[in-house]
Amino acid sequence: MSALQIQSGLGLLALALLAWVLGGCRRGVPWRVILAGLVLQIVLAAALLHIAPLRAAFALIGRAVDALAAATKEGTTLVFGYLGGGPLPFAEPFPGAGFILFFQGLPLVLVVGALSALLYHWRILPVVVAALAKVLSGTLGIGGATGFSVAANVFVGMVEAPLLIRPWLARLTTSEMFVVMTAGLATISGNMLVVYAFMIAPVVPDAAGQLLVASLIAAPASIVAALLMIPPRPGEVPDAGEQAEAPRLYDSAMEAVVRGTMDGLQLLFGIMAMLIVFVALVALVNMVLEPVTGLTLQVIAAWLFWPLAFAMGVPLEHVGTVAQSLGIKVVVNEFVSYLQLATSGGQGLDGRSRLILTYALCGFTNFGSVGIMLGGMTAMVPERRADIVRLGLPALVAAMIACCMTGAVVGMLVAP
Repeated sequence: MSALQIQSGLGLLALALLAWVLGGCRRGVPWRVILAGLVLQIVLAAALLHIAPLRAAFALIGRAVDALAAATKEGTTLVFGYLGGGPLPFAEPFPGAGFILFFQGLPLVLVVGALSALLYHWRILPVVVAALAKVLSGTLGIGGATGFSVAANVFVGMVEAPLLIRPWLARLTTSEMFVVMTAGLATISGNMLVVYAFMIAPVVPDAAGQLLVASLIAAPASIVAALLMIPPRPGEVPDAGEQAEAPRLYDSAMEAVVRGTMDGLQLLFGIMAMLIVFVALVALVNMVLEPVTGLTLQVIAAWLFWPLAFAMGVPLEHVGTVAQSLGIKVVVNEFVSYLQLATSGGQGLDGRSRLILTYALCGFTNFGSVGIMLGGMTAMVPERRADIVRLGLPALVAAMIACCMTGAVVGMLVAP
């Protein structure tokens, strides 16, 4: 085991300690569950990264993403012509000059949204989620409804997963509610997984499989971080046998395709608007900061997140670059961080550091996502509004720690 792998292992323990300290070092932390959660992260990652048949299975996911991208290009070319990826009517001045994100990258959200809805209607997705929920509930002792929501977050967003357990939401304990919220921010939806895999495929081998592994590991990581910060109160025992079931959302396959497409359209325009606004706001703040202090938000973020980057086992010469990407993820969103990783040719990072960063960025851990989650969950259970709002920012912190835990785990298992 190399020195950097040992650094990642010690960093994983340091991140767990950080979550405990930030939670106020509260009593009642279920240490057996915490240990089981840490072991489960390592076992899952080791199995998915090093067992040949599983690696081959995840390689197929990359081919599926390529197929989805090619199929989507057929549609965008028909609708948008050369803007959507068709033959250019002029000579391309440099490679990539003809790529327009909104017309060629983001439409994948529409296709994946329709496909996800169809898989849900055919009960394929609910079966997978239920199986993962049983693993989480059985090994980590969380309630069935909480486990179902966490498992669903591997495939859907931070609002859709709690919606699947809406009948149980009002009855969740504070600790369980915090687990649900943390998991929502520590993972990404299937729609965005495909988009990000398409973006970073040139610089991260087997990008789709790696992102899915990251989201799977983030499930137990989010439970560990959440329980360390806000453990169950004395005498508060979750009903581990209570198992939620995915409700039927569509009456037919055609309705699933239509509604999935419409939901994807709303998400596509939301992404576009958020990118424009947040990038513009960061640029505006930098216009004020830089002339006065000589600093930008990106530089400040690199300082603040330096310890987290180091804890994941990144070499010293690359810590600043990784820290800056983590900061951009929190201040703006992970889309911009992945886009920067893709367009910069890997930002000068070695392969292992790029992989660690890919895992650490895999989560909706940003202020905009917190606002979306709070709006959605308070609408579902207005009677728990005070609890949900109070837990919003702590959930962002716990989710960020959980994402860095996934980076540390992969750092342990991948040699320099």
